[in-house]
Amino acid sequence: MTPTEPAKKRFSFPTVIVLAALLLVVLLTCVPYLVSIALAEGPATADASPIFGVTIPAGYRQWELVAPAEEAAPLDELRAVVGNQVAVDAYQAGKLPFPDGTILVKRAWKRKQSPEFASATIPGAATTIQVMVKDPRKYASTGGWGFGRFVNGKPVDEAQHRTCFACHEARAKSRDYVFTRLAP
Repeated sequence: MTPTEPAKKRFSFPTVIVLAALLLVVLLTCVPYLVSIALAEGPATADASPIFGVTIPAGYRQWELVAPAEEAAPLDELRAVVGNQVAVDAYQAGKLPFPDGTILVKRAWKRKQSPEFASATIPGAATTIQVMVKDPRKYASTGGWGFGRFVNGKPVDEAQHRTCFACHEARAKSRDYVFTRLAP
């Protein structure tokens, strides 16, 4: 060996076996944990709405109520719109257009007669979850909004998603394409 050649380290066979076993233990310990984290991050892209790629946001059931509503026949639904903190802050400040990052979720249920109170209507079976996401760069052609409509957690077909923006544009353009107003 000449003085300029680097010395080569050689590991004994038992050392290589111990290192391989240690690597295997680390992999078997960490991989299931990492997979569970990845799965818990949110819905898979298969559950994203066609056209817009919008998904049902994690934790939306804990968001603040923006406003309830009742939809008459033929839908006969009770609805509640909730918003993330960006949406709630914008509503409270009266800020239009809504800022980038605003997310609104409309939950809907068939309305039914309360068995305890004849004058009360209560939520029955869930019907849809509808989501609006504000991202002016990504959704420039639809007023800055991406849309998602879901039944049983799965997005409805592309044809139904093609109707979202046209309806909002025709009826709520002056309010940044948002129907729901903050309940007093």
